[in-house]
Amino acid sequence: MKKVVLAIGVFITTLAVAQVPQVEKKWELSGFNNPESIIKDDANNVLYVSCVNGNPADKDNNGYISKVSVDGKVVSQKWIEGLHAPKGMAIYKGKLYIADINDIVVVDIVQAKITNRFAVEGSTFLNDIATDQKGNVYVSNTFGFSAIYKLSKNNTIETFLKDEQLQMPNGLCVDGDKLLIAPWGMGFDPATYQTKTPGSLLSVNMKSKKITVLSSPIGNLDGLEKTLHGYVITDWLAGKLFYYNGNTATELIDLPQGSADLEFDEKERIVYIPLMNDNKIEAYKLIK
Repeated sequence: MKKVVLAIGVFITTLAVAQVPQVEKKWELSGFNNPESIIKDDANNVLYVSCVNGNPADKDNNGYISKVSVDGKVVSQKWIEGLHAPKGMAIYKGKLYIADINDIVVVDIVQAKITNRFAVEGSTFLNDIATDQKGNVYVSNTFGFSAIYKLSKNNTIETFLKDEQLQMPNGLCVDGDKLLIAPWGMGFDPATYQTKTPGSLLSVNMKSKKITVLSSPIGNLDGLEKTLHGYVITDWLAGKLFYYNGNTATELIDLPQGSADLEFDEKERIVYIPLMNDNKIEAYKLIK
């Protein structure tokens, strides 16, 4: 009897994990200049949107960060200026960290101003950022070569991992003692930005730095965020939102090309997606 109960329990658990959520669109907001990344500031209940405003690799001083309400209204169009092509963002203890081509830029959120810039020597295209519980900052280098840099809490920068098996890493997500990576792929064609092999979801043990492939090839991946039972991932080139539940990647939404570094609000179960080529952002609720 105990074996039967156990088997039923495992079956129910498997169903719960494998369940793919439904999606309901909440709102959209236009008027941005190449929005690349969104992050929610839980302490202030607002969203920050990084806007490249030009070529993603140009140091043109055109980039900015917008502040937006969680219900889709602009609070400040150019809340932070003085950036080149800002992309991924992370928040830790009142500081907003921004990947800006070759720099990690630090913003004091209360003061609403840039307080520090850390040049990442040798980097070619810094992209996404994630922080661990200790305040260490990790940033991906996507184009040029495959690497991840680490800005330690004592403000020193090191190459955390440089390996072509990172498949041109883009989106980052710290999950316990692992760094999950949504990469662009292998066999890059700079003329089309396509790859011979699409990116597979990866996991890096943050102590041993061992790289583990978690999925079959999915796409030219950009944003990566953990949800209650899995992960949401964007495919920039194909314009897709995927849900990965530890087994397979299922398409949730067919989006325009340029769907970039998304954010997931765990409490409200809302996914915020920047549509870089369409100059707008959209919000979707995940429903069981």
